[in-house]
Amino acid sequence: MNDKLLAQALLARRVEGDRLVLADDVLRRALDGSRSLTMGERTALAASPLTLRRFRTLAMERRARPVAANDAQWSGSPGLLRAAAAGDLERLVTDDGWWSIEFLPRGDGWQAILRLEAEAPFAGELLRERVAVRVVDGSGAQVLRERLDADGECEAAWPFAAAPAAHFQAAGARFAVLPVQGEG
Repeated sequence: MNDKLLAQALLARRVEGDRLVLADDVLRRALDGSRSLTMGERTALAASPLTLRRFRTLAMERRARPVAANDAQWSGSPGLLRAAAAGDLERLVTDDGWWSIEFLPRGDGWQAILRLEAEAPFAGELLRERVAVRVVDGSGAQVLRERLDADGECEAAWPFAAAPAAHFQAAGARFAVLPVQGEG
């Protein structure tokens, strides 16, 4: 209840000379989990009721967007590193539960395997089109970029020196699975 009142108070206030301080692209990427806001951006967002209202509008549009079995408009699935993922990280799952990333030890490094759940409402379309997808960490660094195979999987060598758990912790404990734009 207190969070709701605080949000209403922040959104209702007026600031002389207020303007949009963050671009829609930045706000959308924060909403889909493909990019965390920097400390400066979070401060600017909190100080600008106009930008907060725009952020809320984009969030409501995102939630209201229907996802049907034939919906080709899947725009990404964010995820969060869970607190229990200390030490060796074996698997991550997106917040919507439609994607998982497994990390298998390979030689001196790791192999990242991305899997699309067959029950995902958009799976049919993505598999038919064999779309290219990418996984990014919370700072926007690319973890994997491949085309889905017929089974809804793709894999790549882990591109970072740090192990997956340490890397994701350092990158804001967030990640996102996103379509590769222009390579449907």
